[in-house]
Amino acid sequence: MTERQGDRRAAGDEARAEDRPQRVGERRKPQGRAVSGEEAHAWATLVGAARRTVSDGLVVGTSGNVSVRVGETVLVTPSGVPYDRLTPDDVTGVDLTGRQVLGTLVPTSELPLHLAVYRTTGARAVVHTHAVHATAVSTLVDELPLIHYMAAALGGPVRVAPYATYGTDELAGNMLRALEDRTGCLLQNHGTVTHGTTLDQAYDRTAQLEWMCRLWLTASSVPGRSPNLLSAGQLAEVADRLRSYGQRG
Repeated sequence: MTERQGDRRAAGDEARAEDRPQRVGERRKPQGRAVSGEEAHAWATLVGAARRTVSDGLVVGTSGNVSVRVGETVLVTPSGVPYDRLTPDDVTGVDLTGRQVLGTLVPTSELPLHLAVYRTTGARAVVHTHAVHATAVSTLVDELPLIHYMAAALGGPVRVAPYATYGTDELAGNMLRALEDRTGCLLQNHGTVTHGTTLDQAYDRTAQLEWMCRLWLTASSVPGRSPNLLSAGQLAEVADRLRSYGQRG
């Protein structure tokens, strides 16, 4: 074999290695540029939230995922890596087209879902879980009944996006329609999606949605009784009051 033939063969082997499917949790060659200080801080916050989804019982194992937008970069949990194993060196980031610009780990398979939210809203954080009560409700109704006034904090009655295979553009499209004028929705036979201007806000909305689903399931399970539901007018009144809720300044 000549030296030139050897170079061509080596180049071909490298190209095939780049093209082959990535295994869960597999590391790629380092992507793109160095991590900024702001991104490093955001990553630490993201990892903390991801671990909290497990400790709070909102996901099992590596199901669910969390992302944060920093400028034009989206930091996102990687595919198939237990959250307690993530370190500051595992920063995983993509641009808004999905091209990886940071890290060596393959991004979550639900990347289309996260990017769809960032492309169409002013969200800075997205939380996706497989919370058990919310997922149960997603199999029963097309919209979470107005069991509690905190539905107003999510923009109104919480819709259920029709089922589609995870990680697909179809699922992302169904989710966007369910999220119209909302900051949270259910994914049929799948779980929850919420977004916010901060990761804390997105996480709180996830926890609130799971709580409302648990409340409705509990009230609906009482034999011979049906839970009282709020009217659209009552919810609108709460939405107006929530605009001035909390501390000012």
